[in-house]
Amino acid sequence: MTAGDWAIEGCCAGGMNNRHKSRPRSPRSPRHALSAVTAVAVLGLTLVGCGEEGTGTRDERNGNTTTSAGTKVLWLGDSIAGAQAPALGAALKASGVEFKDSSSNGGGTIVDSGEKITRMISNETWKQLGKDIESFRPTVIAYQVTTYDWGSQDQQRAAYQKAVDTAEEAGAKAVFVSPPPIKIDGFYRQHERQMRTAPKAAAEVAGKSGGAAAFLDAQQVWGTDASAKKAQRAPDGIHNCQQGAATFAKWFTDELGKQESFTAASVDTWAQESWTGDERYSKLGCAD
Repeated sequence: MTAGDWAIEGCCAGGMNNRHKSRPRSPRSPRHALSAVTAVAVLGLTLVGCGEEGTGTRDERNGNTTTSAGTKVLWLGDSIAGAQAPALGAALKASGVEFKDSSSNGGGTIVDSGEKITRMISNETWKQLGKDIESFRPTVIAYQVTTYDWGSQDQQRAAYQKAVDTAEEAGAKAVFVSPPPIKIDGFYRQHERQMRTAPKAAAEVAGKSGGAAAFLDAQQVWGTDASAKKAQRAPDGIHNCQQGAATFAKWFTDELGKQESFTAASVDTWAQESWTGDERYSKLGCAD
């Protein structure tokens, strides 16, 4: 069987970026290693619910598919987004899209809820975003709503509107992505309602942006139940392993390609690349 015939199910755990080691309490990693094999080791079934594969022009020198998209994606979010980033970067680069992962361990939010923790994190995120825009010059600023996007709906909308305005000023498009369903533990319980309203606020802002922003609903990938097989969550109920990352990368690249007029590369061209050995997966107990 080829990489294009696999099913992504079972293997899951979180990934983390080391940019903010000093930040307070991030979503926790799995408590034990998983017995399932990694995405590349089991490319034997089919990608669940992700549509048909894209095509492109084969680069025989390196085996990648390129399309000269002219698109540059800056990826923002928390450690959940960080666990998805290795596969996403591989899928986009194989599609001729430049990619920079600026997701963060321990928050990554752009929403200042007025609480000390979100004020500190959001200030740092905005500061880093300015630096990334200056150095990377993205055409797409993609923000996956984080588990720290607390605050009122007005505060959420204000932050997302600021992201749209910032992207416009940089000559880029803002793309908001809803997060996967996660287990609501004791830490998140007090913010559960706010976490539910954040994607709705992002969708509302994108819908009123006149095309300056878009909202991608990842429920198509994960569903709404963190305990369901489709959600591909780790034992902590929060992150994913290589297989979940690949599932998301396939879906996101296809969806973004429709908006930015590039053809997503075939899964075969990137699923077995070196990203599967990213250290965040081994640290979080994913199978080798």
